[in-house]
Amino acid sequence: MCVYCGSNPGLDPAYVTAAEATGAELARRGIGLVYGGGSVGLMGRVADAVLAGGGEVIGVIPDFLNRREIAKPEVTTLEVTGSMHERKARMAELSDGFLGLPGGVGTFEEIFEAITWTQLGLHDKPIGLVDTAGFWQPAVALLDRAVADGFLAEEMRAAVVVGATTPEVLDGFAAWRRPTLGKWIENDIVL
Repeated sequence: MCVYCGSNPGLDPAYVTAAEATGAELARRGIGLVYGGGSVGLMGRVADAVLAGGGEVIGVIPDFLNRREIAKPEVTTLEVTGSMHERKARMAELSDGFLGLPGGVGTFEEIFEAITWTQLGLHDKPIGLVDTAGFWQPAVALLDRAVADGFLAEEMRAAVVVGATTPEVLDGFAAWRRPTLGKWIENDIVL
């Protein structure tokens, strides 16, 4: 499972708790972690929890961040890429699904790219948002607004699983199917 989340811990202690609970849940379910390879913030907490639970952790980090000594050397496998673009492509390749925990603009960009790739048919992997302390509610409202205003098909919006906890989102993945739709909407018809 690819987990996108903050390289900072955030101000609400609930974020760290959720990151640690996510890692523990992945390990409990025998799901390996693919993440950005960092030792800091929520990223480091998720990885630590998976490792503590005996799970596999694959970190993928671009060389410029690895040289800053931000990488987590204790992971099962650490891959170093030449760029952020290569990092994201490799993480997607290694993963069977995507989870978004709280984070900043990098997390937003990564999770929305995964949603875009679903819409374009570039992968058929589930995408979920762990809505810790209502963190993702503005993004959910934005997606709903895009549906209401005719920019996003309802089927595509429904393909983003949102839950208050990681177990809730992972359970939602069991029934997930990539929507069969086109990208363009004309007069309420998806083309």
